[in-house]
Amino acid sequence: MVFKGNLSIDPRGLIFESYRIDGITIEECRMIFLDWALAGSKSDLSEDINILLSEYQVKFDDHPMTTVLRAGLSKSTNTGRRGGRSGRL
Repeated sequence: MVFKGNLSIDPRGLIFESYRIDGITIEECRMIFLDWALAGSKSDLSEDINILLSEYQVKFDDHPMTTVLRAGLSKSTNTGRRGGRSGRL
């Protein structure tokens, strides 16, 4: 069995592996994050992102994936719709 991290919210190890890739760009991290977010039915995405941040941000504070996770957390806490007819009025 291959070790892909110890978090059940990252069963394929996408986030875990992203931290191991030398020279990964923020654009690549965004694609990995999107794949991770769309991979399963997340009941509370902000809670899952907080778990990931608590696991990785201390050791990898300046990593592009940490930046993406923080941005994802701030986006997931926004409420209400933006766009559509209501966004144009």
